[in-house]
Amino acid sequence: MTTTTGTAGTDRPSGHRKQHAPSLVRTATGRTVSRLQGGYRKDSPAAVAAVARLRREVGRDAHASPTNWGLDHLEALTELRERRNAEDEDPTRHLVAGGQRQQEAREDREDRAVHLAVTLWALHQQSLRDEPMHVPGWSLGRSVRRLAEEKSSGPGLPTQRTGDEEAQESTGYTSVEDVSAAIRKRFVRIGTSSDLETLGRRLREMVLLLRGARIPLDYGDLADQIYRWQYETGRVEVRRRWGRDFHRVHRSGRWEEGGTGAGDDTGSPAGSPTGSDASAAVDAD
Repeated sequence: MTTTTGTAGTDRPSGHRKQHAPSLVRTATGRTVSRLQGGYRKDSPAAVAAVARLRREVGRDAHASPTNWGLDHLEALTELRERRNAEDEDPTRHLVAGGQRQQEAREDREDRAVHLAVTLWALHQQSLRDEPMHVPGWSLGRSVRRLAEEKSSGPGLPTQRTGDEEAQESTGYTSVEDVSAAIRKRFVRIGTSSDLETLGRRLREMVLLLRGARIPLDYGDLADQIYRWQYETGRVEVRRRWGRDFHRVHRSGRWEEGGTGAGDDTGSPAGSPTGSDASAAVDAD
């Protein structure tokens, strides 16, 4: 898996379109995952077959392998991209010197972000029918924090309590100093990834752990972050969002597909974290 980065000043998402590329990436991912998740949980043969194909594409480049031609998420992204281009305020922009190359580089980033996020979801949802593993509002930092809290007292992992244990039990809150050091180190490794191939591999390792603990993830949000991460100007903001969400105190409790916006095209219901903190700086340009 390869990635492309630009130079300072141009290495950022375009902010002059009616529909920003990150929103397109989020929407394409949310639509595809929500539809397949519903069918997979109902044991629909078509959805089960599609999810199996997606799992086999984990770690492969979008479009580079003929086996992933015709997968729904790439078709959904293409349809949304064509609509965006049709609504472009300046349809002649690609004729300007370098404009075509910039457009192709942006579309490559979109392809990689959606493909990586959707295939990771397919791995996450594997063999799970009773609970959705794509749930809007469950950002990467939030999901990893929950995993680290659950693993802090799990078998084979030392329990290191520094606060009032009775208070922690009554509030359902575990101090960040008391969560699993092993999970926290894995999360740090994700944040220090230097290229997309490494990032994808480390995300895959984390997704397997989340699947084992049956903890969901917002894949529309993740796709949006993967897209932004590929820009040098966006990478710092994405890392900041991951760290902020990991340290944030989230309401305890399980999750249900109904009422969480899991069927929303955008994958981001009102009131849930949407990644706007991470996107404000890069979209302002």
